Amino acid sequence: MEMAELTALLTPDGLRLLDEVGEITSTDDAARTVSRLRAGGHSPDLVSAVVTQARLRQKAHAKFGEFAGRMLFTRAGLEQATRLPIAARHAARFRDAEATRVADLGCGIGGDALGLAGLGLHVDAVDVDEVTAAIAAYNLAPFGDAVTVQQGSAEASDLSLADAAWLDPARRTAGHSETSRTRPEDWSPSLDWVFDLARRMPAGVKLGPGLDRALIPDDVEAQWVSADGSTIELVLWSGPLARNGVRRSALVVRGDAAHEITSEADAPDAPVREIGAFLHEPEGAVIRARLIGDVARSLDAGMLDEHLAYLTGDAAVTSPFVQSFRVREVMPMKTSTINASLRVNDIGTLEIKKRGVDVDPARFRRTLVLRGRESATLLLARVGSKRLAILADRVAAA
Repeated sequence: MEMAELTALLTPDGLRLLDEVGEITSTDDAARTVSRLRAGGHSPDLVSAVVTQARLRQKAHAKFGEFAGRMLFTRAGLEQATRLPIAARHAARFRDAEATRVADLGCGIGGDALGLAGLGLHVDAVDVDEVTAAIAAYNLAPFGDAVTVQQGSAEASDLSLADAAWLDPARRTAGHSETSRTRPEDWSPSLDWVFDLARRMPAGVKLGPGLDRALIPDDVEAQWVSADGSTIELVLWSGPLARNGVRRSALVVRGDAAHEITSEADAPDAPVREIGAFLHEPEGAVIRARLIGDVARSLDAGMLDEHLAYLTGDAAVTSPFVQSFRVREVMPMKTSTINASLRVNDIGTLEIKKRGVDVDPARFRRTLVLRGRESATLLLARVGSKRLAILADRVAAA
């Protein structure tokens, strides 16, 4: 969204028109709405802004629920925003550490500030981009004087009133729609500046989950977060925001349920063992936090291969930190052998997962014959020097 579009939208008539349009769920809907609004005499900037916002609000329900219907977004801002339930958990960390005023440096469209303000904390939000800061101000307006929003850089921000900071360094190129990832040395503010601030005051730092672990300071808590099957972020907590004795944690959120495993250090891996009656795939946050060994021991399981994040065992147990599968059959990863097994097991619906093999699951599926009435999961994996196909059934989550 450009400033001209935002200016056209942020008027009583513009916002009223946005509410009247409602949700737009398809390209055809968008085209029809554009034609209707242009025929009604509305300006191109306003029509573009209204249609874009209507589509973004529909997509934003996944992150913001019912709040999405009164918020504004940019495409890049929505993509990079923290999901509201996760933001609320971050905010609770500040509240529990008795912080009262938090500087949100790199606030984006205001996702994390919503969580902070929603728990009664005063928030001083800052974003370097003019349009993004204006959108954040609109989204946070219901909190009144409890939230301030300014356009400016994190480095130039006045932090004298804040007793803690939340930082989300810009890790992508500038823009409101299509952006690309940048290197840590090109982030804004720089990682060195962020870590220096985190040493001087309590801070939470949101980063990508794939951050080079060598860059993580020794004196912070590193918390990887998975939500509904996707590993979404790494948060580094400093000072009193970090929990005593915790340096590695994996938070796994599915729907309204959340589970966490913590440790004072990386967990030693469990021994490799032969494939058993069950196979377990750890959540991404567990893998990133290197707590696979602790999860394996809780399941009385071992590693399928020292290079693969698959666990296996004979105990009929599962955990919130894994997806579990009951093994039906283990066979070589040969199309003819797999098809014979699918035929015998009457499989017509197949989920395909893979680890350690250079296979495109979509392309591999086209080589299979699926004509049965049953469903199953096929796990493709390299175990030692062998490429194996494991036909299995999902086990209900714990």
